[in-house]
Order: sequence, then C-alpha cells, then structure tokens
Amino acid sequence: MYQVIVGEFKKRENPRRAKEMAAYMRNQFLFYGIKTPERREIIAPILMEMSKQKDVDWNFVFSCWEDPRRELQYVALSYLDRIRARLTIDDIDRLKRLAVTKSWWDTVDSLDTIIGDIAFRDRRVDEILLSWSRDDNIWLRRIAINHQRKRKDKTDTALLEEIIRNNLGSDEFFINKAIGWSLREYSKTNPVWVRDFLDRYRGRLARLSVREGSKYI
Repeated sequence: MYQVIVGEFKKRENPRRAKEMAAYMRNQFLFYGIKTPERREIIAPILMEMSKQKDVDWNFVFSCWEDPRRELQYVALSYLDRIRARLTIDDIDRLKRLAVTKSWWDTVDSLDTIIGDIAFRDRRVDEILLSWSRDDNIWLRRIAINHQRKRKDKTDTALLEEIIRNNLGSDEFFINKAIGWSLREYSKTNPVWVRDFLDRYRGRLARLSVREGSKYI
C-alpha cells in the first residue's frame, strides 16, 4: 500500500507548492506539494481497506516514516489515528521511535493524542509519560505535557501538574508553548483549577506559558 500511495502522490506532485510547504517547515523536509484535503481524499479508500486488517501494519508505518517526503509521515499518522483503538502499551516503543525521528511539532502534536488515547485506556502508560517528561528529548517532553489535552473533565490533574512541574524553568519554546497549550485547553473545562495553578506557579512559569494558559480565563 505504501508504493500505491507514493505512486498516487507522484502523479499529483506540485513543485511550486512543495517549495512553499518546505519553507513553512524551515526547509527541514521535502514535500510533494499536496494539500491536506487532497491528501486525505487520495488515502481515504486505501486506509479504509487497511483498517479492516486485524493486525497493525507497522511495516507500512515505518515505510512511510522513512520516506523523504513529509506527506508520507502524515499518511502514517492518519493510519495510526484510524486504528488507534487497537494500539496498546506494547506499541509505545514503536510510537516513541516515531516521536524521536524526523521530529517537529506537526508530527509530534498528532502522536500526543494517539499516545494519550493508549494512556487513557491503560494507566501503566502514566509512568512512561512521567519519565518522558524528564527526558532530554524535548519532543518526548512535549508529548507528555500535551497527551491529556482532549480529555476535558477526564483530565488527571495530579498527573498534569507533576508533568508540568518537571518542565518548569525551561527556556525551550516548544516546551513552554506546550505547557501553555495544555493549561489553555483544560481551562475550557475547569478554569478555577487552571487559575489556581497559574497563581501557585506564576513565579516559575515562562511568560509564554502564562499568556497561553490564561487566554480564556
């Protein structure tokens, strides 16, 4: 299926748009120049068929991930999101491999919700994410910070607080932005908790985190 998708993408390659998309990503990745709606239209029937398979096709995922064109990493993420209910704690190491390879916010911010879904179903993953929150790799830390951002009233605030505490004092933009994002999202559900959190840690939070976290309160 990987080769089928590559063939379809090559037919629709747009060099001008590819250059613009690469520039947006600071020229870290090559692109075919296929916009998101068109990409989704191309892969929808293929992923529908693949999702009928009993086992997760990790060979497909890693073939996509190793491809030099960024759209293929997006395809892998679309596939994983589609079959996320089948993913378990046994898949975390493979997902970690994706997180630390070709890392940038566009892929990491999709992996965090996929990993967060596994964690929601299996609390053993919490300890893994706590260890990631202290890791030297900023992208693993960002995943740990943001993995609960869609849980709303199911958010484990004790876990969220501990993970954020492990990242206070960072001067890394993507960490401080993640902290603010996680607080901002949860403030839509529990503004009182977020306001109290900001008050208690204001002296240690980056201004970016405070600004983002207090956006809706």
